[in-house]
Amino acid sequence: MRHLLPLLAAALLSGCAGSANPDGTWINQSIIEAARQGGPLREALLAYGPNLEWQLDSRQGLATYSNGFEAPQGRLGAGAERQWRVDYPGEHHEVLTLQGQQLVQQASTQGPEQHFARPAHAAEAGAPIGSSFEWALYDAYLGGEWKIRKGVGEGGLVLFHPDGRLEGLPGAERYALCLAGDCAAMTGEHDSLWLQLGQQGAPWLFQRDGDELRIFRAINRATVDEVPDLHPGRLAWLLERD
Repeated sequence: MRHLLPLLAAALLSGCAGSANPDGTWINQSIIEAARQGGPLREALLAYGPNLEWQLDSRQGLATYSNGFEAPQGRLGAGAERQWRVDYPGEHHEVLTLQGQQLVQQASTQGPEQHFARPAHAAEAGAPIGSSFEWALYDAYLGGEWKIRKGVGEGGLVLFHPDGRLEGLPGAERYALCLAGDCAAMTGEHDSLWLQLGQQGAPWLFQRDGDELRIFRAINRATVDEVPDLHPGRLAWLLERD
């Protein structure tokens, strides 16, 4: 029994250390849960963002986050108990804390407090950072069967797969939701998505209201030498989730 006690103690200590290990991928679950309610996507992103995903590697001392259009990398170091600090060039840094099953990014001059969780579906090795978040968001926001109530293909079923594949919507086989960056700057307060068939694609605007999804053609009000300024045009489809 005396010989077993040191082994038991070591096992307990290693278990505690493992539970405080921040390594791996963390996604902003708060955005996903807000989007799941079926309202405007832009509101969920503004309320609980801006960061979408963290990838941490304590062995290499590296931390990278994605906010949808950039992925800065910083140096990761241990701080107080269950706390980690990410340092960037200059004086900017972020503090991350493990609280139960969540990773909490403390409020700073760069943004508010944000909460992250382990993804149920992790992206494949080598996938761009943010892929795990996108999978979870697409599944929560657009998952299930949608029926075309108005528009080309009326009466047909549409499936938005979490990997970006699209079935049943005439003229499109892939889609991507606009989360940040240039596409958000071009559409202002409106939500937008990219629809693509083969090598050809274009932005469309949409409105989500519960189980209804309206997709509009995008009208550019900018001149040729200006940044695109997209607004809703003619309604192309009205989809209803079964």
